[in-house]
Amino acid sequence: MADKRRVVVLGTGGAGLTAAIIAHDAGAKVKVFEKADRIGGTTAWSGGMVWIPNNHLEAEAGVPDSREEALTYLMSLSHGLIERHLAEAFLDAGPMMVRYLNEHTPANFRAIPDFPDYHAEFPGGKTGGGRSLDTPPFSFLELGKWADRVTPSPYYPDPRLSIYDTPLGQAQPQPVPLEELERRSANQERASGQALIGRLLKGCLDRGIKPRTGCRAVELAMRKGRVRGIVIETADGRRTIKADAVILCTGGFEWDEELKRAFLRGPMTHPVSISTNTGDGLRMAMRAGAMLGNMREAWWMPVAEVPREQISTGVTLVAGMRSLPRSIMVNRKGRRFTNESANYNAFGAAFHEQDVSAFDYANLPCWMLFDQGYIDTYGFPLAGTPRGLPPPQWVTSAPTLLQLADRLGIPAAALETTVARWNAQVAAGADDDFHRGEAAHDRWWGDHGQRGSSAASLGPLDRGPYYAVELKSGSLGTKGGPKVDVNANVLDIDGHPIEGLYAAGNVMSSPMGMTYGGAGGTIAPGMVFGFLAGRHAAGSPVFD
Repeated sequence: MADKRRVVVLGTGGAGLTAAIIAHDAGAKVKVFEKADRIGGTTAWSGGMVWIPNNHLEAEAGVPDSREEALTYLMSLSHGLIERHLAEAFLDAGPMMVRYLNEHTPANFRAIPDFPDYHAEFPGGKTGGGRSLDTPPFSFLELGKWADRVTPSPYYPDPRLSIYDTPLGQAQPQPVPLEELERRSANQERASGQALIGRLLKGCLDRGIKPRTGCRAVELAMRKGRVRGIVIETADGRRTIKADAVILCTGGFEWDEELKRAFLRGPMTHPVSISTNTGDGLRMAMRAGAMLGNMREAWWMPVAEVPREQISTGVTLVAGMRSLPRSIMVNRKGRRFTNESANYNAFGAAFHEQDVSAFDYANLPCWMLFDQGYIDTYGFPLAGTPRGLPPPQWVTSAPTLLQLADRLGIPAAALETTVARWNAQVAAGADDDFHRGEAAHDRWWGDHGQRGSSAASLGPLDRGPYYAVELKSGSLGTKGGPKVDVNANVLDIDGHPIEGLYAAGNVMSSPMGMTYGGAGGTIAPGMVFGFLAGRHAAGSPVFD
């Protein structure tokens, strides 16, 4: 009987834990190392969704989909940056991964009804949901002593809530019944990314795979052009772990200023990921001769600075609240510059637009503006302030638009003109400037009571006082790194596989290019290519 292949997985996010489970089940002997002191990576901080077109749960829910539609959709968003063969590998392996994890682990994915693709009007897009999946709340009692080893999310202070039970998933989330919350508390159930990581971690523990934390990978052990192991740095010093394959799932490089300056297409000043994402995997792959791809891109996200007493990171994601009526965004000239309801990843392009005359970024700084009508109707979701109560003191406010402009340091006349034009367009029922409220995405994310119509997103600013929050260019993580083939095997600069080296998640050159297909579009390719890497590293490839 042949010896089991020795596979080392670096990282314990969705990609890493998936790779570990799959490599084990394909016959490998698996070890998992995590740089941080806790498990889960940025996946544990996330909403825990995955975007997997043409999955079997869609079919069970009666939602029609096909590989051809999904491929048409992705390639229509490509801008020449999506490699067709990698998109096809993602679409072919994604449904396989979902079915396998559902049948062989506690993953238990479920389809989220009605959640549209982020660009649903493009060819092959879906307006009615089914491609975005999540997992139900998971009892951390099942993890035993490992329950406290999962990193808690600063963005979901109540771990019992799923993403769409919070303003990060819906601008107006429906309250979870008190009885259900009490039941989750009694069972120590966590939702969102906590549930996904908890379920994958349980799958690893059931297989005897126990991740080792506080272990930073610093160097690949190479011989004759192939991987033979990995050098791990711990509190007790360095040691070399022998391996037949190493799967990099170490996250992006968004917390390394030198790498960001070298590669990103524009400013990204406020990452909202776990701070251990400093490009370790990227550097190791580069030393091994890897070809790089998609290096200028990230999973862009508008964020706002908040007091650390509210959120420990000092920043928070600005998602659904941008889509609600009675709000707009303006730049330093007091002008609107984009569809405020657009999906968060698309904001990267708006933030990076250059004013070539001023030799500066045209839309940084910028502010989200809203009026008292917004507060009376929706509260202030960014701080959890109930409707009718004033926003916190760190929000800039003024009785009139002129006074607000003065406090922000932007031209008052321009701001008044911008708001007047916006109000006129709202009265006419159409945003002729940026088409806000036309897309299914805008109409789903806005006012729940108006869902399905442009009124879900369009509303005037006409009732003082007026408020403003400055937005920053942030990201969920970078999405460039070593290029891989359809089995997640890292390629060298000549396009040949580096034997024994794999990459998945934000450490790799994303098969999504610059785009974001739908909710869960970050975690999904990481887990799918983790699935492919685990199979190939164990000697049982999905694709020949």
